[in-house]
Amino acid sequence: MATEKVKDPMGSLGFLEAAVKISHTSPDIPADVQLSMREHFLRRTQRMQRQTTEPASSTRHNSFKRHLPRQMQVSSLDLGNDYVPDKDEKPTSIGRIQPELYQQKTLDSEDSSKNGSSRNCGSINFSLKYDYENEALLVNILKAVDLPAKDLCGTSDPYVKVYLLPDRKKFQTRVHRKTLNPTFSESFQFPVPYEELAIRKLHMSIFDFDRFSRHDMIGEVVLDNLFETSDLSRETDIWRDIQYATTESVDLGEIMFSLCYLPTAGRLTLTVIKCRNLKAMDITGYSDPYVKVSLICDGRRLKKKKTSIKKNTLNPTYNEAIIFDIPPDSMDHVSLHISVMDYDLVGHNEIIGVMRVGCHAEGLGRDHWNEMLAYPRKPIAHWHPLLESKKSEKEWKARTASFDSQGSCPSPRPPASP
Repeated sequence: MATEKVKDPMGSLGFLEAAVKISHTSPDIPADVQLSMREHFLRRTQRMQRQTTEPASSTRHNSFKRHLPRQMQVSSLDLGNDYVPDKDEKPTSIGRIQPELYQQKTLDSEDSSKNGSSRNCGSINFSLKYDYENEALLVNILKAVDLPAKDLCGTSDPYVKVYLLPDRKKFQTRVHRKTLNPTFSESFQFPVPYEELAIRKLHMSIFDFDRFSRHDMIGEVVLDNLFETSDLSRETDIWRDIQYATTESVDLGEIMFSLCYLPTAGRLTLTVIKCRNLKAMDITGYSDPYVKVSLICDGRRLKKKKTSIKKNTLNPTYNEAIIFDIPPDSMDHVSLHISVMDYDLVGHNEIIGVMRVGCHAEGLGRDHWNEMLAYPRKPIAHWHPLLESKKSEKEWKARTASFDSQGSCPSPRPPASP
């Protein structure tokens, strides 16, 4: 038919010659130039076949493909008789995620996090000796070496806080300016009977002093066994590596209270007895603690009550009873959130520590609750360590809901009928 297209008898060579001509009036390019242009075109086309693929697209993009005049098909190009594809050649997937490219970065980040947790914070040298005559432990902070630089000038201003836990009494060395190898040579005396040394822990926190901001913590050293090296009858020199830490892991203190439930009356009585070794929150080295107890039922705070405030003490005694009316059917749905607070005349009251008791509590808080239910009408008293208040605590404080003046917990809702 006349309308049929006639194939080019010159093949790819004619296509190349037509491609390199500038215009119809320009002279033909010499044969040697055409040969070099052809080799260059073949190499370039090979790179296109290795690197060019169609990106993966979502279904909502398919409508655009139908309107495209044609799609690039590199394999349809006539590359000549002397083109031989590479058998080992594999097309890449440009536009697609290749997990193997990210494995090395993940391993590197894991290594860096491990190194961060075990980073070198230097060492500290101190000595211990027990004074039998005065019944006191003598702690001599001698020196520290190879401390990390916390200031922009490449140095630090270190000092050391010393505790003999669980007592909250604290001693502190002088600040040594612009040094990574300070020599302290300061002695501190902790009054303690010799028989109690086995249950005491020596805690040292090393800080970098900042005049206009919060002091940076360099690290800490905890000596759990004071008799690790000797019986302390003579002065014992000790070296310890400083462990990396960002906050002091010193105990917040303990609270003692009793629980008693009367099933016939539906009455739960929590008696706050006392606290000991609370964290000092004021600059005087003491706190003004009081205890706040919140009743949580099905994720809602129904009632909160608090004790009186004890001024300037870390070991307050309360002996105050807090009563909640709870039906027996609701005991599996309630819990008590207990906060030990420090009262401030100006500003917000600060949280010293928290703990929780109930069926859904953890550890000692759950055991204490179950023991109370197992022995009704009998007060059950236990010591509980205080925990740090975290942001996730909002989940078990829950949102404030409406409640009656008696603080009674409603009975659980009956299950919905199918």
